[in-house]
Amino acid sequence: GTIHDRKYRPLAENIIHYDFAIHPNRIENRNLIVSTFSSVTGRSKKYYENRLDSEKTYEFLERNLKHDESKPLLALEDKGLVAHKHSSRLYPHGHIASQIIGFTNIDGKGLEGLERQYDVGLMGKTGWTILETDGHGKSRKNQAYPIQKPMDGNNLVLTIDAEYQAILQDELERSIVSTDAVGGMGIILEPFSGKILAMSSLPDYDSNSPSLYQREFIRNRVITDQYEPGSTFKIVPAMAAIHTGKVSLVEEFNCENGSYDFQGTTIKDWSDFSLLTFPQIIENSSNVGVIKIAERVGAKDLYSFARKFGFGSESGISFPGEAKGRLRTVDEWSRISITQFPLGHEVSVTTLQIALAYAAIANGGYLMKPIIVEKILNAEGQVIHREKPQIVRKISSIENIASLKSMLQLAVESGTGTSAYLAGWKVAGKTGTAQKFINGEYSKLKFISSFAGFFPADDPQLVGVFVLDEPRKGQHWGGLSAAPIFRNVMKRIIYQDDEILVHKPRLKSRPAPIPERPPAVLLAGIKENAPVTLMTVAVETFNPGITVPNLRGMSLRSAIATVKKFGLTPRVEGSGAVVYQWPIAGTEVSPGSTCSIKLN
Repeated sequence: GTIHDRKYRPLAENIIHYDFAIHPNRIENRNLIVSTFSSVTGRSKKYYENRLDSEKTYEFLERNLKHDESKPLLALEDKGLVAHKHSSRLYPHGHIASQIIGFTNIDGKGLEGLERQYDVGLMGKTGWTILETDGHGKSRKNQAYPIQKPMDGNNLVLTIDAEYQAILQDELERSIVSTDAVGGMGIILEPFSGKILAMSSLPDYDSNSPSLYQREFIRNRVITDQYEPGSTFKIVPAMAAIHTGKVSLVEEFNCENGSYDFQGTTIKDWSDFSLLTFPQIIENSSNVGVIKIAERVGAKDLYSFARKFGFGSESGISFPGEAKGRLRTVDEWSRISITQFPLGHEVSVTTLQIALAYAAIANGGYLMKPIIVEKILNAEGQVIHREKPQIVRKISSIENIASLKSMLQLAVESGTGTSAYLAGWKVAGKTGTAQKFINGEYSKLKFISSFAGFFPADDPQLVGVFVLDEPRKGQHWGGLSAAPIFRNVMKRIIYQDDEILVHKPRLKSRPAPIPERPPAVLLAGIKENAPVTLMTVAVETFNPGITVPNLRGMSLRSAIATVKKFGLTPRVEGSGAVVYQWPIAGTEVSPGSTCSIKLN
């Protein structure tokens, strides 16, 4: 069966091919076969005449002809002509969502990803019949024998949006290149349903030719690989403190000017903070402040809330190879674990688990089971199974969750996550920077940088988590390397998705300039003296620039026309369809700016 994205765009499908063979001694209309085959394939008539003159009892005329070009040949009615139908798997978008979809072997058996998870249902059943053969070698059916008709496989409709997926992979790749990172991971999901809209880890591979890539590129590392998260994990001690009431939201903590000694271990901050309130500690990601909060909360409640958020357990996603992470019980903690665990060390998580935890904050306190296959259709297109949103557990009250959400919003507005800020939107999130644990010790040179967040903060529609593995160029801090990925991805999604724009929050208004004459497009179709409604649009700043259009997938002619229409200057490389553009769609630029377009 076919695998579709949520808008029924094919991500994996079958291509029908035909092999044509003959029994030379049974051919009835030699001239018609020769002329028709020659017309379809372009081969000479002499070529086919030689085939028909073969002394073999069975001879192939053509192999692997596409379905469309085979139609005239299938219409030939000749007892000596045999057509063999077979199919091969095609992944029309290559690298896009390859680690989600997976691939099959030459026999159509699913080996990786959803192709493997849903192999039996997608495969269908082969038909068969029993034939009798007489002494002359002729075969015929006998109605007394049973017949098994073939059954087409089921079709999958995923929650994945191919456009979101392409944006995520594009921006993740840009960041890996710009930071010289070893790799990266990203996921976008809906907080209230748990539906995964996009998910990728790079490097990846092309599902059409998996044998050309390293084995590790094939894994969907968002689900299968675990790592120490760093400060994105600080939601656990924060939520435990709020829920238990052991820490007041207005209470101030002495952050020791950025250096705190705990039983011989020195904890340092990225800045020399002195007195900070609870919200300011999360806003500024103060390690010293979080540890002091964690000491107040206690190990038992810290562990309990890590469990409530889903860490240390499989999420239940319908996908092979999910890792559950590593969450040690309190009995297994060392004397300094209370200073490491709250900071996202001595614990391992998957990117999916982080995304689900932040989704629980976004949706008001409910941990959701992730969904990647929305429904299964039979060959006739009827829905035979639909995956419904499923709540795993409630983490805390909506009031407590709102307090944590406000802290995460502060982190983006004025704290460590300002690089994730989206003009005109309220964003909430948290940065993370963790030293990699290598050969029994924490490296001082290799880091995992990340950002987890959601928007709009007051009406969450999307959750995004982005992780960079060992960024080596520029700053390795999550706020400077990973947070911009969130901003760039969400900005492009906003620009192209009307459903997101419906939820755009109102901003503080200021008088908008009123033109002497409204644009012609606004006047089109309005009758004279007709009643109209005047509205002022709330804006933060007035920008006279041009918003770069989305050119991806356009032909050369359409792309150039669109660029010129927007008052920009095109610069073209290659031919075919647009696969890359700079500046990216949604970027504000000055009139006349150059827009570079790459086609393939």
